[in-house]
This record gives sequence, C-alpha cells and structure tokens, in this order.
Amino acid sequence: MIRPIGFWFLRHGETDWNAQNLAQGNVDTHLNEHGLQQARDAAALLVGRGVASIVASPMRRAQQTAHIVSETLGLPIHDEPELREVAFGVMEGQPMLADWFNDWVAEKSTPTGGETFAELRTRTTAALDRALDRPPLLLVIAHGAVFRSLRSAMGLPPNIRLPNAVPVFCAPPAAGAGAWEVQPAG
Repeated sequence: MIRPIGFWFLRHGETDWNAQNLAQGNVDTHLNEHGLQQARDAAALLVGRGVASIVASPMRRAQQTAHIVSETLGLPIHDEPELREVAFGVMEGQPMLADWFNDWVAEKSTPTGGETFAELRTRTTAALDRALDRPPLLLVIAHGAVFRSLRSAMGLPPNIRLPNAVPVFCAPPAAGAGAWEVQPAG
C-alpha cells in the first residue's frame, strides 16, 4: 500500500525501442532525439509545480530524463535502484502489442526469465515508500511498467499506458479511502 502522500511521476522520454513498440525491460537503452526534446518539454511543465525532490531509476533512459529535469529545476537526483524497469526475460526486444503483455499485467503468466507483475508491484511500492521520506513534493522518474505497478497499488486499473515524458500528479484519495487520482500536468 502506498502512503497517502501526493507525488509527481514522469516516465522517461522516448527511445528508439519505444518508437518501434518493443519491450525494453532491463535492456539499458538511451533516449533518441525526440525523447530528449520530450524530456526538455516535461521539465518546463514541472517548473512551479512544487517539486522539492527527484528520485530516479538508475537506468540510462530514466537518468537522461532526470538530468534534464534536474538542470531545469535546480534539484539533485537521488537514485533508487528498485525503480528500475521490470525484467521481461525472453520477451525483451519483442513487440509490446502481443497478448503476452496483457497476460503478464493480469498476472496470468510471466515470460521465462522475467519478473512477475506481483514482484514488480512489491518492489516498486517499497521503493516509492522509501522515496516519500524525502521532502515533498516528490518527483519519481522511471518507466512504463513501474507506473503500471504503482497504478495497481493505488487501486487503479494497471494496464493503462502512460505516454513518454508526460508528468502526472498522483493524488491520494480523500479521507484515505478509494482509488487515487492521476492528473496530467498541463
């Protein structure tokens, strides 16, 4: 369960694998030119939004995004290894449109060598809980499957794709009951 403290979440900017709709998982890809521009645009959207702390996945695509945001906001980056993207095992490099992905999110199956959705949710929820000890408002910069796992922990449908580099504010439910709200910056 996620502590009822609001936070910002930002999925990294686009990579070539995102553009090709391929599962990246633990493959440490980097942002393409479009992704770098997306990160700059996202950073501009976060100015004046009250962000006081940045926590990021150690993976290259998240770190590139985090460095652009960090420079814009004038805040240091704190790495959180447990916010790394899920291991998709044998499905890394495979198309994301396949039924395997929906079955994985629904916890019906896990690719050989991969991490279960439940394992991902446990790992990322614990990482977010640690990160929420930092001064608010927290900005988490991580990955698509990480956000799906957090959505699940927030009582929201998990299999919703968050576009690259769109900052969203995650607001806890009023009076601590019900699902969280996810609101894009804009």
